[in-house]
Amino acid sequence: MSQPHQRTLGRVVSYDGVGLHTGVPCHIEFRPAPPGTGIRFVRLDLPGEPEIPVAPASARADNDQLRRTVLKSGNAEVHTVEHVLAAVAGLEIDNLVIALNAAEPPEPPDGSASAYVTLFQQAGIAEQQATRRYFHVLEPVRHEENGVVLAAFPHDGLRVTFTIEYPNAYRGTQHATYDITPEVFVKEIAPARTFVLERDVEALRAKGMIRGGSLKNAVVVKPDGVMNEGGLRFEDEMVRHKILDFLGDLSLLGRPARGHFLSIKSGHASNVRFVQRLAASEAAAGMAPAGANGSGAVSLDITAIMRIMPHRYPLLLIDRILSLDDERVVGIKNVTINEPFFVGHFPGHPIMPAVLIVEAMAQCGGVLLMNRVDRPKDKLVYFMGIDNAKFRKPVRPGDQLRFELTLIRLKQRICKMEGKAYVDGDLVAEAELLSSIVDRNP
Repeated sequence: MSQPHQRTLGRVVSYDGVGLHTGVPCHIEFRPAPPGTGIRFVRLDLPGEPEIPVAPASARADNDQLRRTVLKSGNAEVHTVEHVLAAVAGLEIDNLVIALNAAEPPEPPDGSASAYVTLFQQAGIAEQQATRRYFHVLEPVRHEENGVVLAAFPHDGLRVTFTIEYPNAYRGTQHATYDITPEVFVKEIAPARTFVLERDVEALRAKGMIRGGSLKNAVVVKPDGVMNEGGLRFEDEMVRHKILDFLGDLSLLGRPARGHFLSIKSGHASNVRFVQRLAASEAAAGMAPAGANGSGAVSLDITAIMRIMPHRYPLLLIDRILSLDDERVVGIKNVTINEPFFVGHFPGHPIMPAVLIVEAMAQCGGVLLMNRVDRPKDKLVYFMGIDNAKFRKPVRPGDQLRFELTLIRLKQRICKMEGKAYVDGDLVAEAELLSSIVDRNP
């Protein structure tokens, strides 16, 4: 029932090389990072060593002709980050500082992600105490532009389906589907090398690109074969590398994704715009990251709450979730004279029933639990028990109840939480709540 724990590297590791496009030497360090901090680049060569978080707001849809993914924060940027980020995402690393002394990470010597994978494996993957939070595709999302189609569908796990079409190129049409796990990524995706069509080489060089490129770190594709000695590593190596690129771009969501993602002929620019559309769809549902610190905390409006919780009028008793992470939730209930229970409790002296304060508190806790399970639409939270309940002050029309619940224990499907309710900073109620997560349709 519980989600996997977040992961980082076991120790600092580094790598030296030259950028694929710039040809500029670069030293890059991968440093373990605390839980909840996400993936961040640090430009060691710039004043103040600015950080650039891996997040939708940092992503730039660079010209597809330049064939790279760009991240920017303030005046600092990094580009051609897709291979590094693919290796990070493929090994399910949640928290990492990527420190480098140039704008472009060094390209691995063979143009794949395998060198980074090996480096991370040598460092060891360290499990952290915090649970992992995912970006779940809850509804289909479709994006089209200039013959490119990208789509996302709800799915348990991470599946990528990709189609490429390069007319008059060797094996120019390829199609593949993979259910991505670390094992699949390491074996089937990471070794796939970057490629370029022979006819495009001079045009890219004229734009000042691929200055660090060679037959050692890129596959050059001709109409009747490839220029590289030894040929292809896989019959469909090109589409596998496009999946690698897509996984790196998908990591710009700032959280590991769960869904079935389909691409027809997409590149980095369209991938970035698609990721930003996915992030916007989450925000439109009333669920958006809270703060820019990469903590993964979210806030929920009433629309998002109703997507998660089954309660409806007159028993939906929370109006907004102010903060939500893996261990704690803060929510509010605006108490008005229009509440149906004030008709009988009590005429001329309206007081919110204590049992409904506890119910509202439990609903806040239910949001916390639903945030920790896969496919929350298929689950329900049953309130099982209450301990140490105390009611210290009456709650009246015009009050705003603020609920703060902290996870004490979650074992299998049973959860215990500590809950407190405040009005204007004064504690009005507290209790320990016991709840159970059950299947909606057993």
